[in-house]
Amino acid sequence: MRVLVIGSGAREHAIVHALRRSPEVSEVFSAPGNPGIALAADILPLAADDIPSLAEAAADLRIDMTVVGPELPLALGIGDEFSKHGLRLFGPTSVAAQLESSKVFAKDFCRRHGIVTPQAVCAVTEDQVRPALKQFGLPVVLKADGLAAGKGVLIPSSQEELDEALETFFRRRFFGEAGAKVLVEEFIVGTEVSFMAISDGTKALPLATSRDYKRIGEGDAGPNTGGMGAHSPAMGLPKGLGRTIMDTVITPVIRGMAAEGREYRGVLYAGLMLTKEGPKVLEFNCRFGDPETQAVLLRLEGSFAALVKSAADGQLALGGLSWRRELVACVVAAAQGYPSSPRKGDHITGIEEAMAQPAVTVYHAGTKMDGDRLVTSGGRVLSVCGRGPTLEAALETAYRGLGAINFDGMTFRRDIGADTLARETLEAE
Repeated sequence: MRVLVIGSGAREHAIVHALRRSPEVSEVFSAPGNPGIALAADILPLAADDIPSLAEAAADLRIDMTVVGPELPLALGIGDEFSKHGLRLFGPTSVAAQLESSKVFAKDFCRRHGIVTPQAVCAVTEDQVRPALKQFGLPVVLKADGLAAGKGVLIPSSQEELDEALETFFRRRFFGEAGAKVLVEEFIVGTEVSFMAISDGTKALPLATSRDYKRIGEGDAGPNTGGMGAHSPAMGLPKGLGRTIMDTVITPVIRGMAAEGREYRGVLYAGLMLTKEGPKVLEFNCRFGDPETQAVLLRLEGSFAALVKSAADGQLALGGLSWRRELVACVVAAAQGYPSSPRKGDHITGIEEAMAQPAVTVYHAGTKMDGDRLVTSGGRVLSVCGRGPTLEAALETAYRGLGAINFDGMTFRRDIGADTLARETLEAE
């Protein structure tokens, strides 16, 4: 099987890594890829949003299956274009991808199909926000309706922060067209969990659970990012929660999308808050989470290629997946200034030394070659993953691997998984 992976981040590097472990796969291509991916795949110099060129390349190279990493190509209709040309693609059509490309659509969809989600109202002007504030109070969640690279969420908890957030959305128009509509949502308390499932349009199969850490600062302080770390499994979840999420969230979404003429094939990511009343949907993504995928796919046994091909063909087998008993922790190394204005061009060293350590895997994200030097080229630069028999051991391995890597201004959280470990300790006492 010849496979094309679209995207250039650590998530896509992890997908390439998983495909390379699949016995059916003979050759892997990536567009546009990155220096890490280039060690395992043939690179095509095509942008992820150049959909006509990607379809042409897939046809010319006789690609058997294409796996889409980022959200933008899906929102732009790559699934529709590939289908038109008879090309197999793992990912939803543009109308199905509205679950991610429009927060307002997703909220209304949940209401139509009885899927529990926090209360919210849509605002297009600053004045329209104020009635919601009277209803919800502070803190409150403000979300750009459209795609904002994982950074379109602000959670002001004081009047000063609220004024700044309103200026960001409505006066500065920081998020551009993505922020033309703003979802004003009640702030809810609980434990966040990432839940991913594979769907073939009628059936769905859950992947291993994971926990993502969105804030830039330790103790979940500072602005939201695309994700600063993750671990899999999520740990400490109530017994039977996975079945509950499948029954109350994933299955109703797949059935509801089909009923609305938006058949959903691909991976469905539900960002959930576990509250005293049960799980509530915070967001949907229509692709693998980042950095959750880096942790989850390292635990997958069996063929990843066979799994996604069967979903793309509408023939997903529901026999269950097998997962390594090892736990995986992922820590993101980001550039100085991330997420607002990441610095680029800093020389990266130590990746080979990190990878030489047992149970360490390093995935490239914001990297590029400058002559013979590897340098930073984006906000999240690397995902460093560690495996171990316990979460504590996996974290120790990941941080040991990270310790071998260096670039000026390297930023990372030192408390990934600390809350989970603390909760385990309390429960054991």
